[in-house]
Amino acid sequence: MREAVIVESVRTSMIRKNGYFSKLRPDEIVSVALKEIIKRTSIPAELVDDIIMGCPSKLSEPAVEFVRLALLNSSFPNSVPSTTVERQCGSSQQAIHFAAQAIISGDMDIIIAAGVEASTSPTTKCNKEGFNTNLPREHTLRHQERAAELIADIWGLSRVQLDEYAIESHEKAIRAIKQKRFEREIVPVKVELPAGEAKIIQKDEGPRNNITSKELKQIKPTINENTKIHGGNSSFLSDGSAAILIMSNTKAKELGLKPRFRIVNRTVVGSDPNIIFTGLIIATNKALAKVGLKINDIDVFEISEVYASVPLIWLQETGADPNKLNLNGGAIALGHPLSANGARLLTTLIHELERKGGRYGLLGIGEGYGMANVTIIEKLDR
Repeated sequence: MREAVIVESVRTSMIRKNGYFSKLRPDEIVSVALKEIIKRTSIPAELVDDIIMGCPSKLSEPAVEFVRLALLNSSFPNSVPSTTVERQCGSSQQAIHFAAQAIISGDMDIIIAAGVEASTSPTTKCNKEGFNTNLPREHTLRHQERAAELIADIWGLSRVQLDEYAIESHEKAIRAIKQKRFEREIVPVKVELPAGEAKIIQKDEGPRNNITSKELKQIKPTINENTKIHGGNSSFLSDGSAAILIMSNTKAKELGLKPRFRIVNRTVVGSDPNIIFTGLIIATNKALAKVGLKINDIDVFEISEVYASVPLIWLQETGADPNKLNLNGGAIALGHPLSANGARLLTTLIHELERKGGRYGLLGIGEGYGMANVTIIEKLDR
């Protein structure tokens, strides 16, 4: 049976907005990951049928120009095409889904799915203008922090619970860095500092050591003094990129490459845009049902934690084991690279499953305006 398999997956470090990557163009950031994919697998770049990439959310230039420049910057031949996908912070996860679908259908054999975020780029006119005021009355759209606050209220989550979750995210990420869990997945990026000297970046800069509940308690809430969501229990914008090499199982065998995972399921749903994040619960249940798995069959979960309330309500509703969730920290500690989010999370999921020796992994992202993507992968040659 024709299957979509994952051969390689890499990412850059996740760097805070206005940090080390702020002087790099998005095509420069992602070209590092694209080059590394070819280097690690030694496949001829001309064999790649397409490159599908999550588009930077704040790109001020035409998306088609950016992705083409990324390829040319990565020494891909002119014959390799490319395109972009925009589905909020699930953009690069959707790129992975489109790649797998093209391969399973037989249209293509080798695709690189990728994503990049450059949060320091100027915002577009669309991002500045906010919500369309002509929407039907029932759609009282909220900015995401207000939706995160609302679901915390509906599910009865206290600020203490949200803060405790945030502390755990940092602790997990610090432990992962100390144990060098990220070393194989992160490709180094050379940057030039203001003084002119070069620096190699190969470490996520977000996680904070020894963060305490007392520190978080002192942070003012985002909305008003009576609310729970604040900068300490929310993710922060970050820059970075990731790339996944996906191909058919038959092509991998023909090229003598060993597939590491197969993509078992690709699910996307729409949900209530007023509270945004419940789609993640719906998509998880739908994905598991489609492939005949139970929540306890999954060995590792990577669930986007743009706000602490999101994974906490997901845990409540799905019954997932919290000890399997975001084992190396999440976006609260490592940063939220928007359009690179899905590819980054899948890269970390792949390497963590290999480290643990687990079989199934589930990636889930709740997206703006009430959407969600879920991907299930299975480790091969266990």
